[in-house]
Amino acid sequence: ATVCLDSPKIYNRGLEKRLISSTIELFVNRLDSVESVLPYEYTAFDFCSEKTMERPSENLGQVLFGERIEPSPYKVTRVNSNTNFSTETHRHIKSNKHVDSNTLPIMNSLVIVLFLSGMVAMIMLRTLHKDIARYNQMDSVEDAQEEFGWKLVHGDVFRPPKKGMLLSVFLGSGTQIFIMTFVTLFFACLGFLSPANRGALMTCAVVLWVLLGTPAGYVAARLYKSFGGEKWKTNVLLTAFLCPGVVFADFFVMNLILWGEGSSAAMPFGTLVAILALWFCISVPLTFIGAYFGFKKTGIEYPVRTNQIPRQIPEQSFYTKPFPGIIMGGILPFGCIFIQLFFILNSIWSHQMYYMFGFLFLVFIILVITCSEATILLCYFHLCAEDYHWQWRSFLTSGFTAVYFLVYAIHYFFSKLQITGLASIILYYGYTMIMVLIFFLFTGTIGFFACFWFVTKIYSVVKVD
Repeated sequence: ATVCLDSPKIYNRGLEKRLISSTIELFVNRLDSVESVLPYEYTAFDFCSEKTMERPSENLGQVLFGERIEPSPYKVTRVNSNTNFSTETHRHIKSNKHVDSNTLPIMNSLVIVLFLSGMVAMIMLRTLHKDIARYNQMDSVEDAQEEFGWKLVHGDVFRPPKKGMLLSVFLGSGTQIFIMTFVTLFFACLGFLSPANRGALMTCAVVLWVLLGTPAGYVAARLYKSFGGEKWKTNVLLTAFLCPGVVFADFFVMNLILWGEGSSAAMPFGTLVAILALWFCISVPLTFIGAYFGFKKTGIEYPVRTNQIPRQIPEQSFYTKPFPGIIMGGILPFGCIFIQLFFILNSIWSHQMYYMFGFLFLVFIILVITCSEATILLCYFHLCAEDYHWQWRSFLTSGFTAVYFLVYAIHYFFSKLQITGLASIILYYGYTMIMVLIFFLFTGTIGFFACFWFVTKIYSVVKVD
């Protein structure tokens, strides 16, 4: 059983020699097992229970994790002089050995980021500078006919991508997830979402996701309009319901399994209705509002005009074909996060408390930079090979990091966990697929907007007739 302490007692600091005793009430939240991901209420079995005390209130995050807080007949009598209990707990947490084990991986990730930054800087400051200078010096028709490299595709580089509707919807949802993740981790770093307050992190993330429907609708609508799309009703409906609907459908199936197994993690019907109400009554209207303003604005102005007839793409080598580039593009971002991913999975599935939000926020920044730089680098190589289909490729290149995430989660299941039982296995992979989808949208959005900024920048400084 996992035992929860109530609020720490603040002891008298003025009495140094006199011993002060205080009784701390103990609460129990759930029963766990290393062989199952199904938590159960403490009173589900024939243990002692306290019927006279009232159950403490729970936040949404505790309900989602199945932590039904129950009073217990047990109490702890603590003898103390002038020591603050919360200070002792904080000191114990800070001295945990996991802090040291994160230092080397973080430094390794920083080295990777610096290496990538140097490569991108070399390309932008040397190669691009030479390209732009050479392109702008071509004044005669003979010189213009000898154009080569990325300038050749200036009339096609902003051509609308195929399936632009789906891409814009993904980017809208990815923007929503990106802002939610950034704000949640920022507040966690400031100490507002302490792990001592169980469920606070999940509650904050869900509330932020609900309130961030406006940026999702705006980004999806503005990009879809820039892609030349006209089915604005379909766009806003897909933005509001496609990705959230997939997540909710997966979650609902997992909840049915939890209901069937009698687990305390099964969300009560009333809470399920409340989640749906937040989605339909707050998130969906906010998405519609964002889409309204997105379609009301003019489309994004590109620095070069698009030709009416698409340019034929020459035969590509193996390394400049889309699929090998997409596979290679996700390796470096995943290499920056996989150590931290181990601790996150431990906190979810091995019932360990995660408290290293400072490290996690730093890894978040490293991930954003690495996804951006790796995607920009590959985008430049493809443009030099006269392949101008960069929109979907930039999204999938950094989004492929989620595939490595899935592979690592499978490896973690077989190497670190002792889970048995069909229900527990289905639950593990069901919840893993939700995390993979969210991570795919998150990283893919980073890659797209990084390449969008890069392509817009380089074609805005080159002279085009």
